[in-house]
Amino acid sequence: MAFRFVHTADIHLDSPLRSLSLRNRSLAQLIGDSTRQALITIVDLCIAEQVDALLIAGDLYDGDQTSMKTARFLAAQMQRLAEAGIAVHTIRGNHDALSRITQELILPPSVKVYSGRAEAIEVEKGGLGIAIHGLSFARPQAPESLLPKYRPPLPDRINIGIMHTSLAGAPGHDVYAPCSLADLQASGFDYWALGHIHQRSQYAGRTTVVMPGMPQGRDINEAGPKSVSLVTVHDDCSVTVEERLTSIAEFARVAVDLSATTTWFDVVELIEKAVAGVRGKATSDHLVARLALSGVTPLAWRLRRDRDLLLAEAEQRAEGLGRAWIEKIEIATQAPESVSGQASADPLVELGALMHDDISTRHGLREEIRQMVKDLRDELPPESRGFTGSDEAEFEAYVDRLLAEGSDDIIARLKSDGAGASA
Repeated sequence: MAFRFVHTADIHLDSPLRSLSLRNRSLAQLIGDSTRQALITIVDLCIAEQVDALLIAGDLYDGDQTSMKTARFLAAQMQRLAEAGIAVHTIRGNHDALSRITQELILPPSVKVYSGRAEAIEVEKGGLGIAIHGLSFARPQAPESLLPKYRPPLPDRINIGIMHTSLAGAPGHDVYAPCSLADLQASGFDYWALGHIHQRSQYAGRTTVVMPGMPQGRDINEAGPKSVSLVTVHDDCSVTVEERLTSIAEFARVAVDLSATTTWFDVVELIEKAVAGVRGKATSDHLVARLALSGVTPLAWRLRRDRDLLLAEAEQRAEGLGRAWIEKIEIATQAPESVSGQASADPLVELGALMHDDISTRHGLREEIRQMVKDLRDELPPESRGFTGSDEAEFEAYVDRLLAEGSDDIIARLKSDGAGASA
């Protein structure tokens, strides 16, 4: 008789979303509640598939949380699983190590929370022997591999390990309990249930190694549909893995080329068409889009000046599509005169060119802005730092783009209403 379980990680239950709440409360409510909805979906899946266990590979919480509402919600979901006869095996990740809820929450006896010392729980299922190994983070930092601390695989058992690790490292993720894929493959385990990296990956071999990603994205840097793994250990000890969608909403960058536009109506129509195309391909219930506008158009200055109006119209069109949201608009359009290479009769265009030249030669100003961006980035949690790029070159390019767009925004606001209306 097969042993079946669902493997998930990095739920980050009730993760705060302060930036969204400042601009769009309805969208913030949707995303703010989405981690709870994802957990409900996971529990529903476990019950519907009549699995034997749910494995959570760390970061069930999102840091130093004190809300007992979160605790009560989690306890209720764990009770649903207990009533269905489904065991839960969970370890603490780096975020869980900070959570006060971890120390206060009383869970059903069917929930096994592994301690800071390696443990192996043996399970029997129709003559199939299973050993589930786990080890929690005792502190938020784990600079060295935890693999040597795990117990050796138990003989005559299917050995499943639960570990929170950054593996060899990934962009946007700090190093936690690093270990190599080769070491995991050579461990003698049959399945490694990993957590920490928010992007899904799966590795075949003597040992099946799965990083399920997170079940629900929280911002544009966690774009795309999210899922969990439904794992079956067969009677012949082989392992199969199925990916099951869990995200309520998925983030997506939507590129819109406005080169053919000459009127405001053209712009809004193209935006709606682009969002509709992505909405049609999305597999989650909701789409949260970030618009990236590009191209050479006479409306370039007006788009920057009236960004708020454009956002309002784009949101209205998205609402008409159903379950589509606009999270932000990024504008990288250019006016025809700015790319013609010829001198312009428009004094504001000339001023813009002078501002670009001045910024590029004033090292002190650029260094000040650079440091401000760096300070802001470093204050954010690791999973939210990707907006400045994944290496030094991308970071410097981001600073250059920020300075250029800033000067373009200033010029756009200096443009007269008459010039904008005639565009």
